[in-house]
Amino acid sequence: MPPLTDIAIRSAKATEKPSKLFDGGGLFLLVKPSGARMWRMKYRVAGREKLLSFGTYPEVSLKSARDKRDDARRLVAAAIDPSAKRKAEKAARADTFEAIAREWLVLKSTKLDARTHTKKLARFT
Repeated sequence: MPPLTDIAIRSAKATEKPSKLFDGGGLFLLVKPSGARMWRMKYRVAGREKLLSFGTYPEVSLKSARDKRDDARRLVAAAIDPSAKRKAEKAARADTFEAIAREWLVLKSTKLDARTHTKKLARFT
């Protein structure tokens, strides 16, 4: 089966059931009955099949989806689950109480004397 082209993607019609247009290397475009087109990648980690989402077409172009697929395949080859890596990165960016409190303390540090600032900062360590 030949790889996808931009013309084939744009001319894909929505059907009653979701359909898949395969590109290769596990990458496919899911065409939903509503007409939405979403990039997905099927892969296996530790013998289990997993699914990774790359976004919607045309916001994520064919070239960009292929680049993301190649990056994910490199991670799988290195025995790293791309989905778990993405979740861990998202959790690391999350706002924690300590991060918000430190930000507040920096904002208020101009109004606090050095001793009070040090005492409040010590509470976080």
